[in-house]
Amino acid sequence: MQSENKLCVVLLFGGMSSEHEVSRVSVGNFVNNIDRTKYEVLAVGITKEGRWLYTEATAAQMADGSWEELAGNMPCILSPDRADHGMVLFTPEGHVEKLHVDVVIPVLHGLWGEDGTVQGLLELAGIPYVGCGVLASAACMDKGVANALFEANDIPHTKWLAANRWQIESDLEGVCAGVEAKLGWPVFVKPANAGSSVGISKVSNREELKKAIALALENDRKVVFEAFVDGQEVKVSTEYCAEKGCIRVLMPEAEVTEKIEVVWGTGLELNDNHEIERVYDLLNRAQGSNIAKESVYQILTCGKDLSEAIGELGTTGIDEETRQALIEILTAAL
Repeated sequence: MQSENKLCVVLLFGGMSSEHEVSRVSVGNFVNNIDRTKYEVLAVGITKEGRWLYTEATAAQMADGSWEELAGNMPCILSPDRADHGMVLFTPEGHVEKLHVDVVIPVLHGLWGEDGTVQGLLELAGIPYVGCGVLASAACMDKGVANALFEANDIPHTKWLAANRWQIESDLEGVCAGVEAKLGWPVFVKPANAGSSVGISKVSNREELKKAIALALENDRKVVFEAFVDGQEVKVSTEYCAEKGCIRVLMPEAEVTEKIEVVWGTGLELNDNHEIERVYDLLNRAQGSNIAKESVYQILTCGKDLSEAIGELGTTGIDEETRQALIEILTAAL
């Protein structure tokens, strides 16, 4: 029986991408910290083969992969039928059980989870979910598309190039020459659609570049090349509220959890704006370094411009030293 006094939260973890193992670790943050007096938590693991299994595994069992072998696991689906508004379990006795779901937290990394696919299913089902919507998730999953959007909207970002498998296999030397000519050394080589941790290399010469391209192609059909930025990386969680004309800033790292609303308007001054002063203070505490106030303003501007261009966003990274290089947008629930 479901509790009538608690909101039902479904945690999705695992997935079919190359970052399956990363997701299994990330979900532990939610399993261990959600307030069980307020929320009924249901965990659904997705295997690498694409099976959806309801599980009562612990965070440790999720992290080490042993959750898949638990006897109590049950096949399940998230129903796209809005009349269900939830999950369907297939019990060992051959029964079908429907469970109402209030919200889903997709703790999924990479393809088939962070790329708008699961978000689209939840939109069809009419079930609220944590994280970015379909468009932002899909656009930001592909680093080539994301960089093109930054460029089209005059949002400062790293110098970059992209090439697909056919282009690389047809003229590897030409692709390498183009990368060296435009980006110089060192260069980051990334699978366009493989998240932030798998298949990525930093290279400093042509031979290393070729090996990095081969590694990236093991994870995707398109490769993105980005120039190295020598500076400090700053991570900020931002949310733009168009109705109120403000940026909401949340920095959960380093136990800094205060949410601040910075109202946007003409004539915003750095030196006498109380909210920006608070963001400045919290950023420096969370990042453990001295970030310039002008950079705080640049970060907030970047978050606002990105939200207006793409719709929604999660964590942004901007280089502090040059104050002009957006590194990446993360759309997963972390």
